[in-house]
Order: sequence, then structure tokens, then C-alpha cells
Amino acid sequence: MLVIFLLTISLLAYWMIEFNRHQRILRTIPIRIHVNGTRGKSSVTRLIAAGLRAGGKKTLAKTTGTLPRIIDENGLEIPVPRPHGVNIIEQLDIVRFMNRRSPEVIVLECMAVLPQFQWICEHQMVKSTVGVFTNSRLDHVREMGPSIENITRSLCNTLPKNGIAFTSEKKNLPLMLREAEKLNTKLSRVASRAVENDEMANFSYIEHKANVALALAVCEHLGVERKTALKGMYDAHPDAGAMNIYQLQKGETQVFFISALAANDPESTLEIWRALDEIHQDRSHLTVMLNTRADRFDRSIQLLEICQAHIPFDELVFIGEKLEQVVSNAIRLKIRRDKFVLIKSKSPEEAFNRIIESAPPTGKMLVFAIGNMGGGGLQVANYFKKQANNIENCANIAPH
Repeated sequence: MLVIFLLTISLLAYWMIEFNRHQRILRTIPIRIHVNGTRGKSSVTRLIAAGLRAGGKKTLAKTTGTLPRIIDENGLEIPVPRPHGVNIIEQLDIVRFMNRRSPEVIVLECMAVLPQFQWICEHQMVKSTVGVFTNSRLDHVREMGPSIENITRSLCNTLPKNGIAFTSEKKNLPLMLREAEKLNTKLSRVASRAVENDEMANFSYIEHKANVALALAVCEHLGVERKTALKGMYDAHPDAGAMNIYQLQKGETQVFFISALAANDPESTLEIWRALDEIHQDRSHLTVMLNTRADRFDRSIQLLEICQAHIPFDELVFIGEKLEQVVSNAIRLKIRRDKFVLIKSKSPEEAFNRIIESAPPTGKMLVFAIGNMGGGGLQVANYFKKQANNIENCANIAPH
């Protein structure tokens, strides 16, 4: 018993020393920006960091998106190794690493999902001077609660106490404002219309107006002029999950692969589809590729319901995990058997070839890829990218 007691005391002492050390490190970093929200966190983190770097501020950032990365003060990317899986303790090591470079600003994407861990990330690990919230969507319901109110309150756990915060959220803004008032935090909403179409046209990939508007508001708040910040954002490398369109030619048919895999909640996916539908009304064939993940199966079913109710597909291709269960739900939703295809192979090349087989002899074929980046989705998207030329200077087709 004495040994156990002494070990416990030693561990508590160690944790206290490490905690105090971390708090001292935080105090040496003047500006700490914490980015949270349902969709767009990685993109907004990158955009803010790029805009601030362009404005001459020594800025380091860390994303927790499709491929976790540290982005250094020169915009170079450093992979974040995770030999033991995802753990919020990672943020302590990241802050320590960044501090060695004496940054003026750090921008951290929140990596927690559980409400209590979100609170710990903000109030113990980051203690942000500027909070950023992209939006609040019905997602991660198992971790954050069954309703949009639960999710919004959970996200508000990263509001900085006595601080400044920005959001592009509109529907749930009144609840967020009430939560901010409890912490004496000034929360400002940034509208998408703050960004002009011609400003969006200079991105080499498809970015959301809301993300850019939010990042610009933060940059301007920290003293970086709008044009300077935008120039930095145009030059920055996008997140691996950024939405792109890849075009290739099969005989007399134009094939457009639209990677919307990162927008994996139903509301965002439907928004993107409606924008695509308006732009590509002249299509002659529509294939929807749904990539499923075993650990997010409920989301896959929600997306399947969206497809059945709102997307007039000619073919529905299933890749990923739990495919038999997805097919059972497709039958339950009365989707015709001749309209869906299972691709059990894990080979991106085989998935590519099977999808391209259904291209009509002439006209325009759209391949709308949805679901998840993980479980093989990113690999298929990358294979299409290898076969095609990225369409640059696309219009903003996915407004929030």
C-alpha cells in the first residue's frame, strides 16, 4: 500500500509540475487562436494562419483534419505522428514545439469531440485570446448529444473567458451569444456576403465564402489589411480535405469528379449538391459515390436518405465499410437494385475503372463523391486527381 501511495503522490506532483510548466509556456505566446465548429475547422485554421503570415506576423498553426499537420512560420508542413492514436494530450506537445520557435501567434484547431474534453482543450491547454467557431451542425450526436442545442453548447465549451470570438453560424447564434455572455466574451458574427465573388475566384481550389469571411475578420481584428491577408490565403496550401473538381475526358464524354468527401454531414452535403445542380444542369449522367465508415455508419444512412430524397442520381456507388448493411438500407428506402453498385475492392484503381465504365457515350458525367475521407475515400479522390487536371479558379459552388 505504501508503494501505491508514494507512486500516486509522485504522479500527482509530476502532473502539477507539467501543468504549471504549460501555463508558463502559454503566457509567452501573445496571441492564441482556437478554432472549433462542425465543418471547416481545418480550412479556417489554414486561412487564418496564411493571412497572418502574409501580414508579417510570425504564425504557426496546427490542423487536425484529414491529415494532421503543423504549418510553420514559412508555410511549410510538418506531419503530426500518432503512434498511439488520437489523444488531446497531443496539444501539449504541439504548443511546446511551437513555443521553441518564439511565435507571435499560434492557431490551433480543436481536436476534442466530447464536451468535457473541449472544455479542457480551451480552459487548460490553449486559453485562447481569440476564439473562432465555423458553424454548428447536427453531427457527432453520440458524443455531443442528440440535438443541435446540445451540439452548440458543447462547441461553446471553447469560448475564451473574458475574450473575443468570431463565428459564421447564424441559426444557433442566439444560443451562442447567451453562452458567450456567461463568460463575458464578445462574440461577433461574420456573414458570407462580406466576401465578393471576384475575391473567391483567385483560389486554386473550391473554398467556402463563410470560411474566408471568418478568417478575414480574424486577420483584420489582429491588424492585417484585407488585401494582404487575401494574398496570403491564395498562396497557401489547402487542406487535404478541401473540395476540388477534377476533369478528365473519356472519348466524347467530359467526366467531372467532385470531391465533397470532407463535407460529411447531411446538411453540408445537401448544400453542396444544390449548388452543383444549379451549375451543372446540362449533365447527361450523375453518379453518386458514397464512401462509408464502420464507426460512422449512422451518418452514412443519413446521407443515403439525402440521396434518395433529394439527388436524382443515375447510379449510386458504394465503397468503404459495412457495405452489406448499406445495401439493406438502400433496399429499405426503395432504391432500385439496378441503380446501386457495390465495390468491395480496396483498390482505388478498381473503383475508378468501375465508376468510369458507366460514362455515357457523349455529354457530361458528374461523379459526386460524398461520405468520408477515411476508409478509402481519400485514396479514390487522389486517384481521380492523378488521372485528371485540377480545374483552377472555380467559382464558389458551395455557399454556406
